[in-house]
Amino acid sequence: MEFRVLELFSGIGGMHYAFKYAQLSGEVVAAMDVNTVANAVYAHNYGATSVKTRNIQSLAEKEIKKLNANMLLMSPPCQPHTRQGLQRDVEDKRSCALAHLCLLIPQCDTLEYVLMENVKGFEVSQARQQFIEALDKAGFHWRELILTPTQFKVPNTRHRYYCIARKGKDFDFDNEKIWEHMPGTKPDPDQQPMCKISTILEPDVPDDFLVPDDVLSKRVLVMDIIHPSQSRSMCFTKGYTHYTEGTGSVFTPLSEAQSHSIFEAVKQIDMDPNSKDSEEAQQRRLELLRRVKLRYFTPREVARLMSFPEEFEFPPETKNRQKYRLLGNSINVCVVGELLKLLTT
Repeated sequence: MEFRVLELFSGIGGMHYAFKYAQLSGEVVAAMDVNTVANAVYAHNYGATSVKTRNIQSLAEKEIKKLNANMLLMSPPCQPHTRQGLQRDVEDKRSCALAHLCLLIPQCDTLEYVLMENVKGFEVSQARQQFIEALDKAGFHWRELILTPTQFKVPNTRHRYYCIARKGKDFDFDNEKIWEHMPGTKPDPDQQPMCKISTILEPDVPDDFLVPDDVLSKRVLVMDIIHPSQSRSMCFTKGYTHYTEGTGSVFTPLSEAQSHSIFEAVKQIDMDPNSKDSEEAQQRRLELLRRVKLRYFTPREVARLMSFPEEFEFPPETKNRQKYRLLGNSINVCVVGELLKLLTT
């Protein structure tokens, strides 16, 4: 079968790369997003005419029919379903585009396959209920999953909600629950051999990526520090490098034993009641922390942890902060690629 893909909320093209990862026959016939910076990245990788800056709410049934699109891939805004976004669900105006699609999907006879990604928490939202009702009305068989890249041997934790849906042939695994592992695989990710962080590192990373002294001094204790031999990292968000806690891991080239020894020495200084007001003690503390050589993962390294291929590039004018924001809002290519295989078999 030749798939004609409509990619909505397309961002930097993660779904497009997942379609290529799955090695499905066909093409992305249209991609749409309102983010002009993301669209510039998409166009840089796929050509200037490959993506349109469009409000999804302007999309009509006759346009989808004209495209003859039979597969819909999308990752709608997650902010209505996150704590940072105040969890306003369907009352959040950023839910309007998905609500529009819920009205549109039952009208689109050409659509035969749908894959949707969103943040964990979407599964208990009113928006999810509207989406499932739209799929039922349109005659889709659907399944829901919450998966993370660690289940696919990728050393990065990124739990996300997924819904796959298709017409015609039903799935051969039940819909009585939300699946927390791929059907037919072991549910325990700890049993899966992981790639080590050392395999995704860039050589000769410039000092620009070192954690600044002020952050080292004040926030080092809340950082998630990763060593070369480890096989894990935490979820990278759009706030990476801008905010410290809960936005992503940082890297040290030292072994766990080496860094532990340094942090023990720092702890001794912190426990000394006289050190807080001692400029000499605080300078000694900072010098110790500098020896850990903590740095942020580069955008290329984050892209690798999100399974983007090496061919993926940012335009030269894209600033690092923009790169992190765009990656933080994107999908894991491997996870979605594997789901596309499941969807189409």
